[in-house]
Amino acid sequence: MSEPTPLRFRPAIAADVSAIVALVESAYRGDSGRRGWTTESDLLDGQRTDVAGVSALLDQPHGVVLLAERDGVLMASCHVERQGDSGYFGMFAVDPLRQGDGLGKAVLAEAERIAREEWQCRAMHMTVIVQRAELIAFYERRGYRRTGEFQPFPYGDERFGIPRRDDLRFEVLRKDLA
Repeated sequence: MSEPTPLRFRPAIAADVSAIVALVESAYRGDSGRRGWTTESDLLDGQRTDVAGVSALLDQPHGVVLLAERDGVLMASCHVERQGDSGYFGMFAVDPLRQGDGLGKAVLAEAERIAREEWQCRAMHMTVIVQRAELIAFYERRGYRRTGEFQPFPYGDERFGIPRRDDLRFEVLRKDLA
């Protein structure tokens, strides 16, 4: 059996927006998201992102939407943004049929490399819904620590989904990159 073609990383461009939206939605919402372990379908209905939201991320001067492709096929994506001396990691999605193959670890490592080497960031941070214990555990295995800092969920803004419960909030996770 031959080795799989290596992942290729590149920044997204406007022509990629629809594919990114489809990937993110498939990883987090509805029945397709249930095929992987990253689904939020038990917590949220509605959309996870949209064309306008992803397009806005592409226009940010201090960030990048990073794509991971194999043989020209989009496998995973994330958004990385420089915020002072820390990088912000978000909108992370791996094709549900390919989760568990190490793609997520590779994308996270590349995002950390960009923040550390290209932006000279000393840390990376993210926000995770506190009810996502398995996702928080994934990040903890990669060196992230829970900070005890919380942010409210944007209830009433359907751009981020329609909550199925009233106790959602985010916790900030942080990792030193130095």
